[in-house]
Amino acid sequence: MLILIAPAKRMRPTIDFMDHKRMPCFLSESERLVTYLKTKKQEELKAMLNCSDAIAEWTYNSYQHMDVNVSCVPALLSFDGIQYSYMAPDLFSDEYFVYAERHIRILSGLYGILEPFDGVVPYRLELDSPFRTPFCTSLYDFWGSKPYQRLIEEDKQILDLSSKQYGRLIKRHLDPDVHFVSVYFLEEEEGRRREKGVYVKMARGEMVRWLAEQNIQQFDDVKRFCRLGYRFDATVSDDKQYHFVRKADWKRSKYKAV
Repeated sequence: MLILIAPAKRMRPTIDFMDHKRMPCFLSESERLVTYLKTKKQEELKAMLNCSDAIAEWTYNSYQHMDVNVSCVPALLSFDGIQYSYMAPDLFSDEYFVYAERHIRILSGLYGILEPFDGVVPYRLELDSPFRTPFCTSLYDFWGSKPYQRLIEEDKQILDLSSKQYGRLIKRHLDPDVHFVSVYFLEEEEGRRREKGVYVKMARGEMVRWLAEQNIQQFDDVKRFCRLGYRFDATVSDDKQYHFVRKADWKRSKYKAV
């Protein structure tokens, strides 16, 4: 079973306790994207990323000086957001890192797909960013089925803990013999259920950590997850969608975003 997760917008440029083991499998494609992004002006990047002036300036300077082969950080440890705070890979034991290397794969706008110890550099490029170039109409078009084919070479059981925009990179190519399960975390209030972005990110990170702690290998065992107040709801779940629900009386204040 492989576990898909999304990247975070924020990244850490350095870490001081672990080196990367290898380079990403689609590095030549990443270099092609960087070469194109180097031609973009700061205002063009701002429009593409729908970001602030400060972030646009940082992104422009990053791409102007970017070399994807230099000063790389292990992918799993490079991202810095709510999901990764709850996952807390910095605190993984050796056994958890072994599990992560075997099971976790990170989807990426710049790299396509990453293993936990692939070397990456800080970047900002959302997969659903407007990206029309002479060689592609979008990043989905650019990557095509390459990340998907890479996945199913390893395993045809895939647990999707990524976001909608990143999961789309894989789901649009699914073959009938691939078992792909999407996970949803829902808040139940006054008889209604809905996703809330921050809580979903917390839950995804917490589940990844739990999967590693429990050494989960099979889909059915994922249903045992019961942290942060979530419980598996078999009445609305099936073999393609797992729904975890948290009741309104859960004391969410214990789990604030960090």
